[in-house]
Amino acid sequence: MSSAMIELILEATLDTLYMVAISGLISAAVGIPLGVLLNVTRPRQVLAQPALNGVLGIITNVGRSVPFIILMVAIIPFTRALVGSSIGTNAAVVPLTIAAIPFVARLVEGALNEIPPGLVEAAQSMGATPWQIITRVLLPEARGGIFTALTVTIVTLISYSAMAGAVGGGGLGDLGIRYGYNRFNPTIMLITVVILVVMVQGFQSLGDYLVRKSDHK
Repeated sequence: MSSAMIELILEATLDTLYMVAISGLISAAVGIPLGVLLNVTRPRQVLAQPALNGVLGIITNVGRSVPFIILMVAIIPFTRALVGSSIGTNAAVVPLTIAAIPFVARLVEGALNEIPPGLVEAAQSMGATPWQIITRVLLPEARGGIFTALTVTIVTLISYSAMAGAVGGGGLGDLGIRYGYNRFNPTIMLITVVILVVMVQGFQSLGDYLVRKSDHK
């Protein structure tokens, strides 16, 4: 394998990590608060707002129901307006983030739903405010579930980033399509797949470690 191809593989790997890291950070920053809102605004919760909860639920469900490849194409004008281009790694970050936010939100909501209601009731009986309940009861108790949610999201983003390469998103997916599939080079395809598998395994192992640490009593 030529040094030029090795450089292309390294560059594509870094591009994939860049896309996953940026979209993962933004989706976590937006998706975790959204997941908390989905939980605490449900009926009989600490900030019960059924109407708001219904609206947030519809928005989240719509975001989750659109297949990623369709979403990526559908928001091309928005992506171009936001980052100045519809191709490349920066452009791919936009649909990756939009796809991941509702995914994170629902997983975080599910983790919060697993918390025994008695813990919240005990905090309320001691005069805790809703903000204190969220920050000192809900989030700490759901920490393991939140780490699991973020791990699943990162793994999903890796597969989505590879899919983005099919429409000029850059990264390993683009490398595999252009130099592997289009040029009938199975070696490049195999290398691409192996790197993606190693990435998934690495992030999954890190996530499992964080879950174990957070659940340690």
